[in-house]
Amino acid sequence: MAWMAFGGIMFSMLNTIARNFSMQMDPFEAQFLRYLCGLIIMLPLIWHQGVRAYVPHDLKGQFWRGGVHTIALMFWFTALPKIPLADMTAIGFTGPIFIMLGASWFLGEPMRRDRWIAAAIGFTGVLVVVLPKLSGTGGWYNLVMLASSPVFAASFLITKHLTRSENPGVIVMWQSITVTLFSLPLALLHWQAPSLWQWTGFVATGILGTVGHYSLTRAFSVADISATQSLRFLDLVWTSILGWLVFGDLPSQWTWMGAAVILISTVWIARREGRRTELPSATNSSET
Repeated sequence: MAWMAFGGIMFSMLNTIARNFSMQMDPFEAQFLRYLCGLIIMLPLIWHQGVRAYVPHDLKGQFWRGGVHTIALMFWFTALPKIPLADMTAIGFTGPIFIMLGASWFLGEPMRRDRWIAAAIGFTGVLVVVLPKLSGTGGWYNLVMLASSPVFAASFLITKHLTRSENPGVIVMWQSITVTLFSLPLALLHWQAPSLWQWTGFVATGILGTVGHYSLTRAFSVADISATQSLRFLDLVWTSILGWLVFGDLPSQWTWMGAAVILISTVWIARREGRRTELPSATNSSET
């Protein structure tokens, strides 16, 4: 739960920077530079630990994951500069529903009632915050952003599958490699030389994204992916805080009400999952 929440903080900070730069250059170039910088950030780890430490057991699975994630990013970066942040947040929170369904259908994870209840309560909290603010602007870009949710869900489900044979560091490293390779051709179509400030920002996104994906992968490696999804709703809290600190946007009463609902659902499911994993037999049976 802590890994998942920390990853959400990292991605909230990353999204704030990425939206700014995607409004200044071609979205596909922004996508490429974000992952290129993430790969550069990880190169010292390869130097320190050796290349062999990052040789994957399932190379085909790594490329499948990278390809699916690249498609999701194409949708996401295309819509990112075109729709309000509130709309983006609301649409992005459909992801946990797709992930929970996919975890049940493709990974065979038990869909316990408490997990569905926590997801439903958390999603209700998101609606409390977002619905009063939805402007309806953005046109078809809202549908483009929505299309990214099930594709991101597929990417995270593949990640969960890969954690059965790979350690989190290998998965994150190969995500950076594959997404960088797949994104390069699109980036070259409308390439413009980034400024020094933009390079600095993309280095920051590389650090945040690498740490964020590592945190999510650690969470997926030690828990059912469906059990972690209620924590996604905490991202709304981080986004509200960043909006206040960076842009001076004071959270409304709806934000505080929704955040309270989200926190209640998160604490409740965290306590139930914590009690459940105290039983060794239950943990072993779920892993097999």
